[in-house]
Amino acid sequence: MTVVVQQLAALLKGGRTPSRLWDELWLVYAVEERTGDGPDDGPGLSPASLSMVSVARGAAKRGATVADAIRAASATAFHGSHSREQRIWGELAACFDIAAASGCPLADVLTRLAAQLEVEDDAEAARQTALAGPKATVTLLTWLPLLGLGLGVLLGVDPLSILLGTPWGMAALAAGMVLTVAGRIWSARLVRSAIGTP
Repeated sequence: MTVVVQQLAALLKGGRTPSRLWDELWLVYAVEERTGDGPDDGPGLSPASLSMVSVARGAAKRGATVADAIRAASATAFHGSHSREQRIWGELAACFDIAAASGCPLADVLTRLAAQLEVEDDAEAARQTALAGPKATVTLLTWLPLLGLGLGVLLGVDPLSILLGTPWGMAALAAGMVLTVAGRIWSARLVRSAIGTP
């Protein structure tokens, strides 16, 4: 969606009219959808966003307000889910309203929105990079007890008979399982908290 906003701003700066603006955007993504020949630097639009481009294109051709058309179609296109993509379409509609109400060039407003979205994308990438280590550590610590059992078998010790055949072994096995599950739950909550999801 960041690229879409950048493309809209660039097309406006290039002198495209509002109806031509959405026509050109539609041609880029509709052809990409049909042929599967999108740009190598990332995926194309989702079906919901492609339908939103179509709605905006139709409104611009009729001379209707694009912002109102985007808002009206947003709930249907995204099926009530409040995703980042839906939020960006709402912000795009607000940009059209702001430009119309204030007389500010729409290209400048869209350029600022694109810059904000780039900052969000960079922050998300940095967050995912920072979380890669803890996620890998959680996975490693989950499998480590099983690897320890396997290593014990390779060394000629029979850890399963000790764990399942003695009271102390069964207590250690139960405690280990409880602590492993508790550690996974706790680690998952920490990761969700860092991501910002409830």
